[in-house]
Amino acid sequence: MASKKTSRRWRWIRLSVQILVLVLFLYLLIGNRVGVTTFLPGDLFFHLDPLTGLSAMLAERRFIAPMLLGLLTVGLTLVLGRVWCSWICPLGTLLDWTNLRRRFRNALGHLPQWRQVKYLVLFAVLLAALLGTLSLAILDPITILFRTLTSGIIPGLNFLVTQGETSLYRFESLQGFLNGFDRFIRGHLLPAAEPYFIPSLVLIALFVGILALNAIRPRFWCRYVCPLGGLLGLVSRVSLLRRSVDQEKCNSCRRCARECPVNAIDSEKAYASDPSECTLCLKCVENCPTRAIAIRQQPQPARPELEGLTRRQVLGSFGIMLAGVALLRLAPLLRGTEQRRLRPPGSSEDDMTKKCIRCGVCVNICPTRAIHPSGTGADYDGVWTPMLVPRLGYCDYICHRCGQVCPTGAIPNLSLPEKQQTVIGKAEIDENRCIPWSQGVNCIVCQEMCPLTEKAIGLDDVTVTNGEGLETVVRRPMVIRERCIGCGLCEHHCPVNGEAAIRVYPDEW
Repeated sequence: MASKKTSRRWRWIRLSVQILVLVLFLYLLIGNRVGVTTFLPGDLFFHLDPLTGLSAMLAERRFIAPMLLGLLTVGLTLVLGRVWCSWICPLGTLLDWTNLRRRFRNALGHLPQWRQVKYLVLFAVLLAALLGTLSLAILDPITILFRTLTSGIIPGLNFLVTQGETSLYRFESLQGFLNGFDRFIRGHLLPAAEPYFIPSLVLIALFVGILALNAIRPRFWCRYVCPLGGLLGLVSRVSLLRRSVDQEKCNSCRRCARECPVNAIDSEKAYASDPSECTLCLKCVENCPTRAIAIRQQPQPARPELEGLTRRQVLGSFGIMLAGVALLRLAPLLRGTEQRRLRPPGSSEDDMTKKCIRCGVCVNICPTRAIHPSGTGADYDGVWTPMLVPRLGYCDYICHRCGQVCPTGAIPNLSLPEKQQTVIGKAEIDENRCIPWSQGVNCIVCQEMCPLTEKAIGLDDVTVTNGEGLETVVRRPMVIRERCIGCGLCEHHCPVNGEAAIRVYPDEW
């Protein structure tokens, strides 16, 4: 009875740890989003992720000091195995809680041959980084969850809340409650404004697809695809503590093999488990009727090998990756000329390719919601890197938070005076759409919105003849290029419907 109580206690301990870690993850994400000072850095989980750290340092050819925190995760894995995947990873926790095993328990049976895929994906991520692109960093689980929440789910939730409040506000009896609710939720959970960027729907679709894979096998993503799981699986093959089975107590009931969520237990090998697959979830310990299973120190194998992964397959993955990187470099030439992306202050296209891990921290921290993950744009290896969309939000003249929180330095940490002098792009006026130019009617919104002391938009007084034959003076705006820093405030506030009459383009465009 005591051992049964002990196993139940471990189940609740694990669940408690999962909840606390997920709450911490959401606290750091939302706290930074609404401007609350958190007791830990908002990018903590990216620093603890050894895959993002290793790939970023390979791409940049330098050490990134904060990323060395990932060694803590590696050290934990060397002691306990893949405990990160089952106890700490917030995406793994969500996959646990959305388990569809009862309904789809026998779908496609076991797929042990697919285990090698995560190692091939891992090698592809690291090889791409070695070749100078972090485009495959989008497959990191922390990046997937953080980016999906900050660019897709939270903006969608904000939209639903706004629509709901608008619909209910017509009822006078609810107005007092709605005013208080709105003050609370805007100050603690959601920002006041949250424009929705249509390409973010792709992020939601990818996340839903990962959850839906649970219908094939529980934790399908963790078992077969996750590159971070592959990296920790390699490390855990030499872990100090492992699952062991007392053969004298074991009655071969197969319950442990049936309950294992990652199918790490082989009933044909005396119910031994593969240390690279076992996530130490302790479900086998909980369900063993004879208490034959324990976690203890095991002798290390003389030569750990990757079961089922051949040298030919590894070399094949390298070849495919080389061809893929070459295609990414060639794609812009094949697609012709497209407008290049407008990047956050101080960053460049080369920085985005070699340093950006597509984490979405800058998207999350931007107070005006000007930063969004890009689509394919002019090149495929820049997918989901941050770009400014001035029509949705402007780069605040007195803000430099994106550079402060970027975990890899893809957006440089500029001081506020440096940032205010950094040119993001240059504004250009479309005279065919601009109201004073095309309609002969005064409008100086862009000039009024320019935050510079010496305005980057001047006004030229021109006498024109209106439709009634009367002469009138119209003040036409003109961009003073040598002053413009491309903050996008003019484009954001331009009153012309649809595409703005004044737009910001990259300076070299």
